Amino acid sequence: MKRVLIVEDDLIISLTTEKMVEKLGCQVVACVTSGEDAIKAAKENNPDIILMDIRLNGSMDGIEATQEILAKLDSTRVIYVTGNTDNAYKERAEKTGYDAYLIKPLRMEDLKSII
Repeated sequence: MKRVLIVEDDLIISLTTEKMVEKLGCQVVACVTSGEDAIKAAKENNPDIILMDIRLNGSMDGIEATQEILAKLDSTRVIYVTGNTDNAYKERAEKTGYDAYLIKPLRMEDLKSII
């Protein structure tokens, strides 16, 4: 069973994503709302996959958090899930070596094909 960390600052989206992940037979190990909490949760739970929003609560965005997480957990797969279509963010994200870059709203079909 794949272990998934959800990093999303919108509670409704987080809950919806959690339900989708569980329907796919994966275990949600944590749901957090900030980059700082994402780093802590990744270290504690060693997830197989992180569903990472880019704009988050706190001083660190999802891209910065991903860089720090992957420096320590290089086998973890990161899937960005963002409402942001700005190319500058996507270019920054590309430097982190993510597995996928999905635009919200997240669709079950997209998640299923990637996980």
